[in-house]
Amino acid sequence: MDTAPQHHDPARDLPPGLVWRPLEPTDLRAVYELMAASEREDLGEVLIEEADLVADWQRPSYDLAASSVAVLDGARMVGYAEAAGGDRGDAAVHPAYRGRGIGVWLAHRMQDLARAQGATTIGMPVPEGSPGDRLLAALGYRQRWTSWVLRLPPGATVPERPLPAGYAVRAAREDEHRACWTVLEDAFLEWSERDRQSFEDFTATVLRRPGFEPWQLRVVLDPAGAVAGCALVLLSADTGFVDRLATRADQRHRGLAQALLVDAFAVAREHGAGVAELSTDSRTGALALYEKVGMEVTSTWVNRAIDL
Repeated sequence: MDTAPQHHDPARDLPPGLVWRPLEPTDLRAVYELMAASEREDLGEVLIEEADLVADWQRPSYDLAASSVAVLDGARMVGYAEAAGGDRGDAAVHPAYRGRGIGVWLAHRMQDLARAQGATTIGMPVPEGSPGDRLLAALGYRQRWTSWVLRLPPGATVPERPLPAGYAVRAAREDEHRACWTVLEDAFLEWSERDRQSFEDFTATVLRRPGFEPWQLRVVLDPAGAVAGCALVLLSADTGFVDRLATRADQRHRGLAQALLVDAFAVAREHGAGVAELSTDSRTGALALYEKVGMEVTSTWVNRAIDL
């Protein structure tokens, strides 16, 4: 008879009483509540929206069941992880269940999911200095970049930047959606190491995002009427959030980005937003620009990754 003591390995085993399974579409609300509880604990506010998950999960390229895992205590979801495509992952553990080894187990399962997709690296954003940040660092995840959420102080406005002669800003028309996708992807791929997002996935995450209205996709047109820049404005309660903003490479240094930013926040105010926010990261070099126009950092995140 083997009388050797049995040891719990948090990298391979969940704590007794917990079970796991792949996520299902009906889990969306539970995942949102789990992530919201985690952000509320670590940041003092909730940044994630349920619409973010709806948009992400409805991408044609995304296989939810093959890319995710949920940890359950009875019927309650207490942790989750997903490898969302490329080298991008995400995970959360409910604050009441931290310190039990669930985060370690999820980190290893996320690596397994990414390997199965053919990824060679997997990373995820975590609030700087948070329990998640410390855990990933202890597991050997390196810091890839830093990102910041910035907010315009109450009563402040971004300084006006007149457009060059012949340029105009307005909502994008339907026949300009593909041009917006091209401008945004071209710009983001200059510094982001990932595959090009398909137009179908762009449609799912932007144009079919719950609550999307045509006014939210803004364009600046050059004198020939072509899309020279684009911005996406998301509206959540009283917050207008500029989710994406980019200009064509041949149209930079003309003030178009600042003009788009002014327009985006202005049109968000017209639709009920009293707070103006956006995010940027250290790969873009844009932090100083946003601080120069009066925006202030409200939270700092680090992207931690590990090679598989």
